[in-house]
Amino acid sequence: MKVYVSVDMEGITGLADETHVNSSKLNYERGRKIMTEEANAVIEAAFEAGANEVVVNDSHSKMNNLLIEDLHPDTQLITGDVKPYSMVQGLDGSFSGAVFTGYHARASKKGVMSHTMIFGVREIWINDVAVGELGFNAYVAGYHGVPVIMVAGDDQAAMEAEALIPNVTTAVVKETISRSVVKSLTPSKAQQLIKEKTALAIKNKEHVKPLTPPDRPLMAIEFANYGQAEWAALMPGTEHKENTTIVTFQARDILEAYRAMLVMTELAMRTTFC
Repeated sequence: MKVYVSVDMEGITGLADETHVNSSKLNYERGRKIMTEEANAVIEAAFEAGANEVVVNDSHSKMNNLLIEDLHPDTQLITGDVKPYSMVQGLDGSFSGAVFTGYHARASKKGVMSHTMIFGVREIWINDVAVGELGFNAYVAGYHGVPVIMVAGDDQAAMEAEALIPNVTTAVVKETISRSVVKSLTPSKAQQLIKEKTALAIKNKEHVKPLTPPDRPLMAIEFANYGQAEWAALMPGTEHKENTTIVTFQARDILEAYRAMLVMTELAMRTTFC
């Protein structure tokens, strides 16, 4: 049994604002330590539940946050940037299940540090389904026939996961008060909860079906300002809806849509805000 673990940062226990998740800010080193401990809670529970291989993908920002020297010695870590499949790099059909930990709510929704990929995205749709990082990543997992069996993060991320993935197990480590204020468990209690929930998720994995993506998905991204949409629309194959900040892309499959999303959001970040 192989388990895939994607670890983001905004949904990690006790982290409430940018000072915890930005490498140039004062609380970042504390944040990455807790992030690493939380990843270990998933890894340890997976091995105890019978996994013979656990692969962890660092999925936040420059994707080099996890302290490899402190990770469980039997895991394998995918770290660094640029990754062709970003938060789901290395995920394929050989895995029995995927766990998303440290996850947060999608852009424009209630939730601590809620966003989708960049802070210039208001919404992403796959056909008519609105998705954030959680949903888009789950679609990629589903393309490979892999179910997302557990999601850990804030309460809003858990609600988003439960609405998308029937029978998914969730671990709520903090409750949203505002976008930069949380009521959080302590790390020790959160790690205990995550271990319990990971074990439960692996036990119940046969009851979770992969989130199957549409065959030829139409992706639409709504950006925060017109300049971002203009930059994103420079990518061949896109269409910019006139007088809106929405750019669409007709993809052959969800993998092409995902890579297109990465390119479009990277281009959008070139916009100045003056």
